[in-house]
Amino acid sequence: MNTLFDKIWDKHVVQTITDGPTQLYIDRLYCHEVTTPQAFDGLRERGLKCMRPGQIICMPDHNLPTHDQDKPIADPVGRKQVDALDRNCADFGLTEYKMNTKDNGIVHVVGPEKGLSLPGMTIVCGDSHTSTHGAVGAIAFGIGTSEVEMVMASQCVLQQKPKSMRISIHGSLGPGVTAKDLALFLMARLTTSGATGYFVEYAGQAVRELSMEGRLTLCNLSIEMGARGGFVAPDETTFEYLQGREHAPKGEKWTRAVAYWRTLRSGDDAVFDKEVEFDAADIEPRITYGTNPGMGIGISERIPRLEDIAERQQAAFMKSLRYMGLEPGRPLLGLPVDYVFLGACTNGRIEDFRAFASIVQGKHKAEGITAWLVPGSWAVERQIRDEGLDRILQAAGFEIRQPGCSACLAMNDDKVPTGKYCVATSNRNFEGRQGPGARTILASPLVAAAAAITGKITDPRTL
Repeated sequence: MNTLFDKIWDKHVVQTITDGPTQLYIDRLYCHEVTTPQAFDGLRERGLKCMRPGQIICMPDHNLPTHDQDKPIADPVGRKQVDALDRNCADFGLTEYKMNTKDNGIVHVVGPEKGLSLPGMTIVCGDSHTSTHGAVGAIAFGIGTSEVEMVMASQCVLQQKPKSMRISIHGSLGPGVTAKDLALFLMARLTTSGATGYFVEYAGQAVRELSMEGRLTLCNLSIEMGARGGFVAPDETTFEYLQGREHAPKGEKWTRAVAYWRTLRSGDDAVFDKEVEFDAADIEPRITYGTNPGMGIGISERIPRLEDIAERQQAAFMKSLRYMGLEPGRPLLGLPVDYVFLGACTNGRIEDFRAFASIVQGKHKAEGITAWLVPGSWAVERQIRDEGLDRILQAAGFEIRQPGCSACLAMNDDKVPTGKYCVATSNRNFEGRQGPGARTILASPLVAAAAAITGKITDPRTL
C-alpha cells in the first residue's frame, strides 16, 4: 500500500488479533469534561492508575460560559462536569488547563497551538472532532468513553484498521474561498456518509496552499463526511507552524524530528482503497440550507428542487426544509438572519478572526444582529488584542467573548432561540444543535462577517 496512513499506523501496532482489531499504541490522549467522568470512575473501580500520565492533557471546554469565567458556572450540570474534571485530574496526577487560565481553550485548538500534536503521532480524544489534529500529519480520531478508559489504563486502544482514501483538489482556490468552503463542498459532493469506513488523506495543489489553520479546519470536518479521520502530509508549512511552539522539539531534537517528519508522505507507488479528485475552480463561498452539513450549496446557487432529489430522500429533504423554514428552489442570498457565531474548533483560530475583521473593518454590525465572536483559546484571545483586531471589531460594533465551545452546541449559555437563523462557523447544523428549534446555517468566517454587517446572507466577494 505504502500510504502515509499505513506508515504511521504500522509503526504504532502493538499486536494484531487474528480476524479482530489491532492493538494500537497512542501517543497523545486529550480529555475534556463531558466524555471522561465514567472513564475515571472505571479506573477507580479497578484500582488502576493512568499508565502514562505525561501523555494525557485535559481541559474543560464544552460547558464553559463565554462570559464571567471568574465566577462559578451557573448551570448545575455544567458546573458538576467541570468540577469532576478538576477533581479527577488532581486525583490521577494529570496535566489540566483549567477554566479561566492562560492555557485553557477548546482542546482541538490548544493541542496544535502548543505543539502537543506533532507529525507521525497517534492522537485520540473522546470527541468526534479529534480529526482536527490530523492537519499536522498525525493519525487522530475520536473514541468513546470506554475507549478513553482503555487508553488511560494501557496507553493503547483496540481499533479495526480503516480503509484509505485520498481526496485531491487540483488548482488554487479562488478569491473569497476558504478551507471551510472546501470542506462544505466535499461534504455536499460526497455526502455525509461518503467517506464512511475510510481515513482520508487530503492532497493536491489547493490543499498544499492552505495555511496550517486552514488545514486544521479542513481536517476538523472530515468526520462530517463519515470518515474515521483526515490528515495532510507534513511539509514546510507544517514545520514553520510548529517551530518554537511550547511543546515542539527544540535544538538538535528539532533537527532530528524534522528529518523524520520529511519521510512522512505517501509513496509515488502508494495504492489507496479509493481516490477522488476535484477542481478548485468549481468551489465558491458556500452555505448550508438543511440539517446536516452535506446539505449545502454555493452561495450564488439555489436550494435544490424536489424533483432534483432522489425519491427515497425526498421525505427527509422536505422535513429538513420545514425545520429550516425554507422552500425548494429558492436562493439563500438576501435571507435575513438573526445571529452570527464566529468560533468553535472549526473556525476559532487567529486566522479566522483576521478574516472576519477584514470584512467588517470600516463598517458596522447590522441592527438586530446578535453576534458571538468567541476565540478558541486564551492564546487566540491574546493575539487578537496584540494585533489590534479587538479595536477593529469594537469600532464595528462587536465584542470579543471569552474562550469556549460556545454556540457550536447547546451545552452552555450561548443558545440560539427557537426559529432564529444563525450563520455559524461551527461544524454541525443538526436540529437543535445550537438550541431547541434553532436554525443553523454553516459558513466560513468571511460569509459570517458579511451576514453580520448586512443582516442577511451576502456574498463576501461583493464587499
